[in-house]
Amino acid sequence: MASGLVMNEKIRASEVLLTGLNGESLGVMTKDEALALARELKADLVCMSLMSSPPPCKLVGRGQAKQLQSKESRAERVKEQPAKVKELRLTPHIEEHDYDTKLRQAEKLLQSGNAVQLVVRIQGKEGPQAKALLERLVADLSSAGKKQTGIQVSGKQAQVQLLPV
Repeated sequence: MASGLVMNEKIRASEVLLTGLNGESLGVMTKDEALALARELKADLVCMSLMSSPPPCKLVGRGQAKQLQSKESRAERVKEQPAKVKELRLTPHIEEHDYDTKLRQAEKLLQSGNAVQLVVRIQGKEGPQAKALLERLVADLSSAGKKQTGIQVSGKQAQVQLLPV
């Protein structure tokens, strides 16, 4: 049903299972009876699901159906957005307090559904130190996130990407 709601004359079924304006069940009736009732109550007949027979439809006040539709499409767009990847930069010689701050930051990002890219800038022979730091971070964040990539150490940086659990 990506195309939105099926309303009024667009409903193809000959019979519908109808729900009134206040959520009361009005039982199964023909589409024409349901449309007549909708016109009488100045409402729209909205089909909630095309999967069952007869399809469940409900009476919705005029104008409300459009709001319902835009609300649904907005919710779907939000769901489709990929998780954002947030980058946190560190140095191999990080103080304990700063480490705790970065750890909390990463945890918060993971819990809010974002992926986190941990990057350690390295110079000279700091590779093993950087790798150890990332391993410690990954272990400390294991409750909130899991590794998407292995720890990659290249010339100027070491990095690892974590996905929310």
